[in-house]
Amino acid sequence: MSEVLNHVYETIDSAHADKPAATRRQVVAGAAAAFGTMGMLAWTDQADAQIRSDTPNTPQNILNVAATAEVLATIVNTVGLEAPGVQFRGVERRNIQAASREELIHYDVLVSDAVGGSPATKRIWVPDRVFSSRDEFFTTLAVGDQIFINAYLLGTTVFARAGGIANSRFARFAAEFMGTEAVHRALALQSLGGTGNDRAFIRFTGREERPDLPTTGQRGFFDIRGAVTQLQAAGFGFGAEGEKPGRFYDFDTVRQRTPNPGFVNTRAPS
Repeated sequence: MSEVLNHVYETIDSAHADKPAATRRQVVAGAAAAFGTMGMLAWTDQADAQIRSDTPNTPQNILNVAATAEVLATIVNTVGLEAPGVQFRGVERRNIQAASREELIHYDVLVSDAVGGSPATKRIWVPDRVFSSRDEFFTTLAVGDQIFINAYLLGTTVFARAGGIANSRFARFAAEFMGTEAVHRALALQSLGGTGNDRAFIRFTGREERPDLPTTGQRGFFDIRGAVTQLQAAGFGFGAEGEKPGRFYDFDTVRQRTPNPGFVNTRAPS
């Protein structure tokens, strides 16, 4: 049985520790039946089989891809604030100012000596359409942040499986980063006029159920290279031109003008 479901069942059993053993078994059996009805038994077994902490899902590869993704995110958020085609409303500019600094902080943590990530490139090709309008910009963020969520959830799993004190800390870091990316996604959706609070569980590798995105129906990834593939499919290029009209942006240049709003707090992982 899936280690994920084993843990769930143990938690349920523990929560009913004051009940007779027969009652606890009935509660666990009822949960198992419910999970089976929802298709969760097959899904978690599939996930366990496919997520392996060997090539390409090594802890180092996860860190490197995450660092590269944060390079891209810092550039997109910072340049979006400057783009004439992106007209912000209300608190949106402050949200993007915060997001640009938060992505940069994530990058700095990932490449620190204590963590050891290294970006594949700091020269990113960004499609022109990303900055062509407010809707294009926020749609890009909503889709991109889901890719980052997927990558960090994968990282949480890989680091946890690798074991040891350092990897357990990295697993927690990945979870903390993922939480911030989920907030970014929610704010982007809200800026598009939709509901940001639309999920009981943050999506990992299941299908995109949101009906109003270009990625509707697309599955997530078990392989960290899927993050790169999905971003390239959206027209981004990593050290090379993407498949859609755009231009290169240099991270070291852009970061010099990334906003640093004082209201951004909790600036280090726990």
